[in-house]
Parts: sequence; structure tokens; C-alpha cells
Amino acid sequence: MNKEVVRVPVLSDGLEKSGVPLSPAIKAGGFVFVSGTAPVDVRTGNLVAGDIATQTEACLEAVKATLEAAGSSLDKVVRATIYASNAGYYGAVNRVYARYFPKDPPARTFVTVGSWPAEFDIEIECTALA
Repeated sequence: MNKEVVRVPVLSDGLEKSGVPLSPAIKAGGFVFVSGTAPVDVRTGNLVAGDIATQTEACLEAVKATLEAAGSSLDKVVRATIYASNAGYYGAVNRVYARYFPKDPPARTFVTVGSWPAEFDIEIECTALA
């Protein structure tokens, strides 16, 4: 089985520049594995500040761009994991998430975490069909 590193415009450049040793996504075995994606503006590569709804939207836009760069899409996502810094964000995150997965949403886990090495409150990873 071969694996293919997916290059995502702007996001890949930001990761390379920061020296973080990860790929935005990998294609392998008929799937696309999207790394945990912070609220990054897909046009500028900058972190998006704001409330949890704003950050969730930015995460999902970055996930969407990553999937599209891999030849997949949000409607092919089979599994997602949401990492949030506060369990109290659950409702607000769900309201945004529901707009991106309006029909037949993927299996999902919501995990509360302590912190990240940058100032954001959410990260989303997923697995999709290629």
C-alpha cells in the first residue's frame, strides 16, 4: 500500500515554515486522513481569533480545503474528532458543525483537552473516503 502526502495551498507552507513535523493530510488505502486542524485562515495561513463559533468555522473551512486538495470532500467524511479546550463549547460547536454536515453526519468524538502551544480553543481531525 502506498501513501501520498497531500499538499494544501497556504496550510502546507505554514507548517513547513513553522517546522512542525506533520502533513496536513495523507491519502492511503482509499482514505484521506486529515491531521488535527486548528482555526487557520486558508487564505492567509494566520490563526483566526474570536469566539468558539468563529474558530470552529475556521477549522471546518481548513478541513474542507484540505479534503478538496486531496480530491475528497466533507460529504465523504466517515469519522471526525473534535478537540476543545472547554466542554462548555459543545453546543456552540455543534451549531456550526451541523451546517457543514447537514445530512448523514460522520461518526464523531468530542474531547476536552488542556491547551495547545498557540492561542486557540479547538482543533478538528477527520478521516474521509478518497
